Amino acid sequence: MTDDRYVDRVAVVTGGSRGIGRQTVERLARDGYRVVVNYAGSKSGAEDAVAAVAAEGGTAIAVRADVADEVAVAAVFDRAEESFGGVDVVVHAAGRMALGPLVDFDLAALDDLHRTNIRGTFVVDQQAARRVRPGGAIINFSTSVVGTSFPEYSAYAASKGAVEAITMIVARELRGRDVTVNAVAPGPTATELFLDGKDEQTVARLAAAVPLERLGTPADIAEVVAFLAGPAGHWVNGQNIRINGGLV
Repeated sequence: MTDDRYVDRVAVVTGGSRGIGRQTVERLARDGYRVVVNYAGSKSGAEDAVAAVAAEGGTAIAVRADVADEVAVAAVFDRAEESFGGVDVVVHAAGRMALGPLVDFDLAALDDLHRTNIRGTFVVDQQAARRVRPGGAIINFSTSVVGTSFPEYSAYAASKGAVEAITMIVARELRGRDVTVNAVAPGPTATELFLDGKDEQTVARLAAAVPLERLGTPADIAEVVAFLAGPAGHWVNGQNIRINGGLV
């Protein structure tokens, strides 16, 4: 059921074609947001997300862009404004993961990772800072590994540490705008990105490390994102929230 508090609100969700981004698209649409589903490579996934929203009576459109390309990202925001009249919430869920020991980590992979995760966050937040309307929210994605310091995550965690720094600074730079800026930091979550390359024993070990003794789900994360995006979460600002079932 659409909540009247969300009437005419518009959300841009990067990485909205799969995983947590896809779940966030559907969750925000259920609240009544009109949603711009940004995707980089999975056109079919983005179209499926749009169709899922429409099936529930909501409104969404899919727009392709590499989040590290400032011209393409500006065009996503242009499309949101042209189609829906403005932007109230930006959820930057797009990201890349590459794992391996620092000692022999491929530097080309490092550059690709940081282009998406650091430059991409900077570019998306730059447009969001210019365009999000008063009362709105910007929500970035970090990772709990910044705190847990698991081996083989040095490149990925370093990129997400940068995301946290950007988030805290932009929250203060937007003083007086009535726009909140926060980051969420999921722990082990059952997404394609997380599960890729992990055997059953590794997945079981990570699930067992969580006091709630399971992996998170995309829906677990999307609920917190929806809270931060909406009026109930508007007093939360300049924070990094670890959503990990109690994983230290």
